[in-house]
Amino acid sequence: MSAEAITMEPTGDRGSQRPLETAERPAWRIAEIPARNSVQRLIDLTTSLLREAQTLACDKALADESQRLQSLDFSKGIDFFCEVKEFETSLIKLALARTGGHQAQAARLLNIKPTTLNSKIKLYGIEY
Repeated sequence: MSAEAITMEPTGDRGSQRPLETAERPAWRIAEIPARNSVQRLIDLTTSLLREAQTLACDKALADESQRLQSLDFSKGIDFFCEVKEFETSLIKLALARTGGHQAQAARLLNIKPTTLNSKIKLYGIEY
């Protein structure tokens, strides 16, 4: 592969690095690539921006759910199982949205078995 296709980015662990494909580069890194193939740079930048927008949408959805949970009125009592169901449903929908509806990939994101995810989708009647 060419030097443009792969660079090494830190993984968060000291001293370790992993290869990072062009499509996974942050937008500011894509802008630094030499202008040999401007169409590919534009595609990479667009992909990066779409991925970032998707991440922000997921972060907002989780923040909204967290806010909803914090505003529960415990003095009136809550239905624990109903709240768990709503939270699980939200997480499953987010994972499915992030993976384009691919259940096996969504299960990996949620760190559960695909059969467990499928049974919860059926149990909760989740449509995606």
